[in-house]
Order: sequence, then structure tokens, then C-alpha cells
Amino acid sequence: MQQTLQAVSGQKQQLEMEASETDRALAELEKLPDTAVVYKSVGSLLLKSERQTLLVELKERKELLGTRITVLGRQEERTKERMKELQVKLQEKLRPIGAASN
Repeated sequence: MQQTLQAVSGQKQQLEMEASETDRALAELEKLPDTAVVYKSVGSLLLKSERQTLLVELKERKELLGTRITVLGRQEERTKERMKELQVKLQEKLRPIGAASN
């Protein structure tokens, strides 16, 4: 369960960093005129592209990242809650029998 929580938290953190980079790229693109020559990275290549096309792609990517971050956040919270529940149950089972009646 702890490993699951760490994995989910790590994925969420990665996506938050990617979302931040996407925001910065959008901010820079929005400063440019429509006639500006822009390139996008595809693997190890830089391909010439249209500013408007890149704006649409980045906005869609930002929306997708936001959705995935929200889903991972919910999953992270459910995992934390489940861990707390299991911890309480374990503590109850480990409590001495005489202590339960006092």
C-alpha cells in the first residue's frame, strides 16, 4: 500500500512539473505574433509549425494534464484514507485483551 502511494505521488508530481512547463511554453507562445516562426520538438527533431496550431495543442495538453493530476490526487487521497483505516484496525487487533474492556 505504501508503494502504491509513493508511485501515485511520484506520477502526480511528474505531471505537475510537465503542466508547469506547458504553462511556460503557452505564455511564451502567446507573446509572439501569428507570423512568428515556431518549432516543436518531436523526438529528437525540431519541426516547423504554426503558432496557432501549437497553441491549440498545448492548451489541449494542459487540459489533459489537469484531468490526470486530478484523478491521481483523488487516488492518492483514497490510498491515504485506506492506509489510515488499516492502521486503526491493526492497532485494535494488537491492543491487549484486558485493555479493550477498560
